[in-house]
Amino acid sequence: MARTKKIRVGVLFGGRSGEHEISLRSALTVMSAMDPGRYEIVPIGIGRDGRWFLRSDAIAMLRHAAPKLRALGRGGAPVSLLPEPQGRALVNAPTRNGVPATKGRAPTMPGPLDVVFPVLHGTYGEDGTVQGLLELAGIPYVGAGVLGSALGMDKDAQKRILLASGIPVVRHFALTRSQADEDARAARRIADELGYPVFVKPNALGSSIGISKVKNGRALAAAVADAFQYDRKILLEASCAGREFECAVLGNDRPEASVVGEILIKGHEFYSYESKYVDPEGAEVRIPADLPAKVAERIREISAAAFKALALRGMARVDFLARADLSELFVNEVNTIPGFTSISMYPKLWEASGVALPRLIDQLIELALGDARDRARLKFTYQPRTS
Repeated sequence: MARTKKIRVGVLFGGRSGEHEISLRSALTVMSAMDPGRYEIVPIGIGRDGRWFLRSDAIAMLRHAAPKLRALGRGGAPVSLLPEPQGRALVNAPTRNGVPATKGRAPTMPGPLDVVFPVLHGTYGEDGTVQGLLELAGIPYVGAGVLGSALGMDKDAQKRILLASGIPVVRHFALTRSQADEDARAARRIADELGYPVFVKPNALGSSIGISKVKNGRALAAAVADAFQYDRKILLEASCAGREFECAVLGNDRPEASVVGEILIKGHEFYSYESKYVDPEGAEVRIPADLPAKVAERIREISAAAFKALALRGMARVDFLARADLSELFVNEVNTIPGFTSISMYPKLWEASGVALPRLIDQLIELALGDARDRARLKFTYQPRTS
């Protein structure tokens, strides 16, 4: 029998984001786990300046850079993705000085892609921008669509949708830079109303970048200034002293939730960037979480409900805060491209649920291709009815 043609998967990593380095770690895990007999991997690194490069050396390069939290280095062939659906193809891009990359040698077209796996975290990757480009190019892709991605990244909008859907979130207020500039005491009034300690965070960023736990009014101004470095809107949230849980969701119209895991913070005030990625002893993961069966099932139910409320597809990780006595559960946030690093909860939760990482990747790609087939039946023209 003839061998089935391999699925050509473009893996996007890096990007114009404060989470650039974490994306490299995630991409290394994903590409290392992909079945070479089933997939032709097309590694596409996106530099901090936003330029795209085909990286044939991706695995070796990432093995060197990712553990050290270094940014994507130079190298590779410059490419672009055309926003038109005919060819689904990457094309060679001009270099910075405008000279085509193929000048002086035979042109090599990077070629069509069957599906894209965006392993991008944060702005210009997880927020709907790349998803919009892939929609225009007509290429199936793993994960949430434009709307779901945008809602997943915008914490303020996300919480509004969740609240309207009857899903509990902690008390919080949004504050824009213009509001803060016009009213120097706005942040102080919000913090006083919420009660200390409060968490101050950028509205649209992940990996705990720019987040501060503020214990009193003296530290508030510095925390607000830090958060505004990363976003024009910030959130101030009430603290929920207790426990932190995470649940993974997989699927499209009928999502399934994994077992529940718990994050145990060690030596840090909260689950910060440092406790996640810098300090190897900063946190301990307990999978499955030590929970009464009814509470664990409730977390799974809320996770699937949040997934549907935010119009997600493919994958998401839902993070929870809970009172120490488990009397209240709150969705902290929903991540539409969860981490795939060696310590990340999303693949660990599915592994504990009986889905190993290679099979998880298969399912995510199958979900993307299935969604594309379903949407391909839609009409994009309209012929008015005549009487």
